[in-house]
Amino acid sequence: MPTVLTYPNDEFVITIAPLSFDNVYQQCEDPSSGAVVVMSGTVRNQSNGQAVKYLEYQAYEPMAKVVFQQIAHQIRQQWPDTNRVVIHHRVGKLVIGEISVLIAVSTPHRAEAFAACKFGIDTLKHNAPIWKKEFFADGESEWVQGCRAATEVS
Repeated sequence: MPTVLTYPNDEFVITIAPLSFDNVYQQCEDPSSGAVVVMSGTVRNQSNGQAVKYLEYQAYEPMAKVVFQQIAHQIRQQWPDTNRVVIHHRVGKLVIGEISVLIAVSTPHRAEAFAACKFGIDTLKHNAPIWKKEFFADGESEWVQGCRAATEVS
């Protein structure tokens, strides 16, 4: 796996356990930050007009954590004043209303924190080797299209 710069106050987690919004927020707080932005992805009850019963996530954890570190590094390249980046993702079966992903970014100012957090979730959805399968109320299921692992890791 490629070497990636790490930052001591960042945190990257993949877990089967429920995610804690409060824990992620506290992990991202920093005395020099005027803003902490947290993006929470939750399981919704429908997708493309179909009633969703639950989701199942799978991940290639070692590579996903490297991608999380790369995302944090890219955030710091674009927003150098970033203080902390925290990314937690669930795997396994998640029911309606459960949190699947939390991304938090702290910066001195809100504009940078919002932009960096948006960049973080958008990049994660395209680059992290995490797959989602939707299970519908009618008994059908399907893998969600559009999320893919990066073909090149730099």
